[in-house]
Amino acid sequence: MKVSVIGAGNVGATCADVIAQRQIANEIVLLDILEGIAEGKAMDIMQKNSVFGIDSVVKGVTKQYSKTVNSDVVVVTSGIPRKPGMTREELIGINTGIVKSVMENAMTISPNAIFIIVTNPLDTMTLAAFMTSGLSKNKVIGMGGALDSARFKYFLSQQIQKPISDIDAMVIGGHGDTTMLPLMRMASYRGIPITELLNEAEQTEVIDKTMNGGATLTKLLGTSAWYGPGAAIANVVESILYDRKKLIPCSVFLQGEYGEENICIGVPCIIGKEGVEKIVELKLNKSEKEKFDLSAKSIRETNGELRNILT
Repeated sequence: MKVSVIGAGNVGATCADVIAQRQIANEIVLLDILEGIAEGKAMDIMQKNSVFGIDSVVKGVTKQYSKTVNSDVVVVTSGIPRKPGMTREELIGINTGIVKSVMENAMTISPNAIFIIVTNPLDTMTLAAFMTSGLSKNKVIGMGGALDSARFKYFLSQQIQKPISDIDAMVIGGHGDTTMLPLMRMASYRGIPITELLNEAEQTEVIDKTMNGGATLTKLLGTSAWYGPGAAIANVVESILYDRKKLIPCSVFLQGEYGEENICIGVPCIIGKEGVEKIVELKLNKSEKEKFDLSAKSIRETNGELRNILT
């Protein structure tokens, strides 16, 4: 099994590290445009692997897409990261060009690969990858909901003071501070609805922390987070390569699901060897559907900029 990670920044390198450490793939190629960065990080990861007797091979290359040939999964993290005070939407201009170039280079030599898009603004960049590649919709997956759901679970565990592993929670909608929709009504602690454990004010606090999770880390770190995103990507990769059929919220192209057309937005998906094998349509209540529709509207506004760039 072979995975290529395009972009050896913090997120890409962490993704490669997690995939190697969990031995999800036996070969991982880490590619970057800057000389020496991917090679250095790959060597560092391999030396760490030797400590633990991990046999997954990580190779670092500069601009050599030929080394990614016949990848089963290609992870696209390339792009300009979000800086403090910058919204994901402000990234659209330059990152569209980057994603388009990566897709063109990677898919020509890995025609059967499934692509996981991480570049921000994620929902719009996932649409850009889908539109410019000509791939079937099941082969282009935006990672956002997997990370947002992990953050939601973390803040819930902190609020109720219970193990994260006992909490089930999901975030749908856009991967943005104002567009994501943490589904509090459906969250549970070992089958017990979270709404029975937290009062309304506490629920609101958790939702606010979740929606501002990325911005909070950016403010603290001075750049975007990487440990959580890297692990979230690896989880999606594992479900694909091992045909786990995991239910993971991902940004995917909709054609009527949830009442939406021609848009990539976060919804629950069954992820397996074919990529997105099924979109699960939840029965949202009136309030949740209204918020989901507002999220879609916001993404469409950003997509308008994308379409201007591509036409």
